[in-house]
This record gives sequence, structure tokens and C-alpha cells, in this order.
Amino acid sequence: MRASRITTAARRGGAWAADYAYAVRQIGAGLIRPAPEWATSGATSGTQVPVLLIPGIYESWRFLEPLAERLLDAGHPVHVVRELGLNHRSVRSGADMVAANLRTLAAREVVLVAHSKGGLIGKQVLLDRADGVTYGAQAGAGDARPGPRVLGLVAVNTPFRGSAYATFMPVRAVRALSPRALRALAEQRAVDAQITSLYTSWDPHIPGGSELLTARNVQVPAVGHFRILGDRHTQDAIVAAVRSYQEG
Repeated sequence: MRASRITTAARRGGAWAADYAYAVRQIGAGLIRPAPEWATSGATSGTQVPVLLIPGIYESWRFLEPLAERLLDAGHPVHVVRELGLNHRSVRSGADMVAANLRTLAAREVVLVAHSKGGLIGKQVLLDRADGVTYGAQAGAGDARPGPRVLGLVAVNTPFRGSAYATFMPVRAVRALSPRALRALAEQRAVDAQITSLYTSWDPHIPGGSELLTARNVQVPAVGHFRILGDRHTQDAIVAAVRSYQEG
């Protein structure tokens, strides 16, 4: 039994190190490489349902580039929210920015695809829509166009019930992801059925897991919090989840 625990700990330690190595490489690549043509020109094309990406905390949209490229290859136009920056503001503020961005899209329908904290922002957007909040109104936009219909949210490794680890972090933006801070959002379940929660078998940042009772829950055969975004099999699962909304 003890040997088994040691083996599990060793495997998780290795996975943790590989997870952070991926994150560092991805951040470095985003700083060094020029932005891709599809993002700078805005000329995304494709015949499938458009996707709007929402990154996690302290992630820019460029952190999600590998996933964006996979979605583009599958025929999905991809849009990003540059105004989020490193996404360290509140969930409410992030939802307002996403809402204002949605209002500018020339599309009839869209699916939100988010990582980690981005899934909380996506859920807030869905709740606002259900409550009749006009996209862009919270951000002070003068145009009252509602924007495209949001078919659903594919959330990857999102702490819907918060993360116990966040409680002890000295950074305010991270503490805002604790179970206590997110209790009110977690208790609002009206839109959970519109969410696909996709998560790994072990996430070092979310000990309580990402499962949502009435959502579409998909566990992928991978471990970690960040590396999942660059894993081909996981990317395929995300594409399939997006496509499921398009197909009704």
C-alpha cells in the first residue's frame, strides 16, 4: 500500500512538473512569436459554428493558441477577447468584457470555449443572458444589440465550486477563486445544463474537481491543469463538444 502511494505521488509530481513546463513554454512562445495572421487580421473563416475563447487567470488569449489552431483546422472561426489582458479582474468584470465583445461579432450563433477561471466568466455570461441582460450594457456600450445567440459553454478544468488552495494564496485575484468567494455563483444552477465541463482525472489546482451535477461532464484520460490545452486527444474532445451544440 505504501509503495503504491509513493508511486502515485511520484507520478503526480512528474505530471505537475510537466504541466508547469508546458505553461512556461507557452507563455514564452506568446512573448517571442508574432501573433498569428488569423488573430491580427480578424479574417477567421470556416463553415462551422464560431467560437469565442476565454482564457484562465493570468493567461492571455495567446495561451490558448494551440487550441485555437485545432478549432480553426476543424472549420470553426475563432475569436478572442483582447480586453481581458491577463484576466486578473473579477468574474463580473470579465463577463462584461466578453459581453461587449460578443456584441461586435457578425455571427448568428457562437459557442464559448474557456479554460479554468474563463469557465466562470462564461457561466456568468450565460446567466446574464438568461436574466435578460443586454450584451454590452454592463460595460457601458451605447449600442443595445444583443449579439449572437450563445449555444453553450465548453469549460476546461474550471473550478465551478472553487479551489480550496485559492483560500490560502496571498494574491487577491487568486483568492477570489476560493469556494467561499464563488459560493453565490456556484449556487446559481439555471444555466448549468448549457455547460460542458471537460476535465482531467487529476488537476493539481482544483482538488475538488470540475464536475457539475446537471452539466455535460466529460473526463479525459489526461492529468494536469495546463497541458490539457495542447493535448491532441483532449483537443479532439473539445471540438466534439463544440460540434454537439451546433448539431443541437
